[in-house]
Amino acid sequence: MSGKTLIDEVRSRLNGPLVVLAGGRSAEREISLRSGNAVLESLQRSGLAAELIDTADSQWMESAQRAALVFVALHGPGGEDGTVQGALQCMGLRYTGSGVLGSAIAMDKLRTKLLWAGQSLPTPAFEVVDEASDLSAVFAQLGECIVKPVCEGSSIGMMRASSAEQLAEAVAGATRYGVSLAEKWVFGAEYTVAIVGDEALPAIRLETNNRFYDFQAKYQSNDTRYICPCGLGAQEEQQLQDLALRAFRAVGCSGWGRVDVMRDADTGEFQLLEVNTIPGMTDHSLVPMAARAMGWSFDELVLRIMLQAL
Repeated sequence: MSGKTLIDEVRSRLNGPLVVLAGGRSAEREISLRSGNAVLESLQRSGLAAELIDTADSQWMESAQRAALVFVALHGPGGEDGTVQGALQCMGLRYTGSGVLGSAIAMDKLRTKLLWAGQSLPTPAFEVVDEASDLSAVFAQLGECIVKPVCEGSSIGMMRASSAEQLAEAVAGATRYGVSLAEKWVFGAEYTVAIVGDEALPAIRLETNNRFYDFQAKYQSNDTRYICPCGLGAQEEQQLQDLALRAFRAVGCSGWGRVDVMRDADTGEFQLLEVNTIPGMTDHSLVPMAARAMGWSFDELVLRIMLQAL
């Protein structure tokens, strides 16, 4: 559909104003506000009545009640974890993205990996860790690894460890954000696959001079390289896209999102890292980049995401 056709389709299904939810109180608040304002400006360019509501305001539910559709642009706990989705559902409001179950599971990296393992989907070996863990034994088992808070996004609290000493430092940093896991480091190329509806968009290969694709590489660096077309052959990219769709559906996700994957340089096997149910919509964000590779403008992407909810 063309941009005009998409706007007409959205208008025909709406019976009231749009609300963009952003901000909140998570560690990703500032990124969420950037995403939310980008979406708001897009809706306004499309001639649609919309307003942004910050869920850090205790009256946000009262303000959102009049919405015909809510575009959820929240990142992290309290917005991407099913809590806001549950509130919207109780209010009888339609909203973009995954429902309560898919949001809650995907926000929890541990439960996501357990579900993938139960369905024989490939994901790197891992151990749940805290400061009481035998970290020498964990490092002996996993080797070089990356430590992640289970329920944070944007690489917050993450650190790569190349020794037992670095692992201890990483665990001390990550556990400030709650339950954490150490995941075996996969040497190889990193990819991300955006999903809108039932369609996997062209994969993007990520390259950074940092030790991994961290917060700085995602949001601040001008040196991070985003390669699309990603360099895979047609059959290999199709395999990657199919795996991303299976991984997305396995945890109950729907609407739109993004799946992050590594490719083991030794075996050539793709290894699933995580699912993002509300990816960033900023000038550094990956889903808009994949959309451009499809020939979609940012405004068309926003409209297509909305149509999934309508």
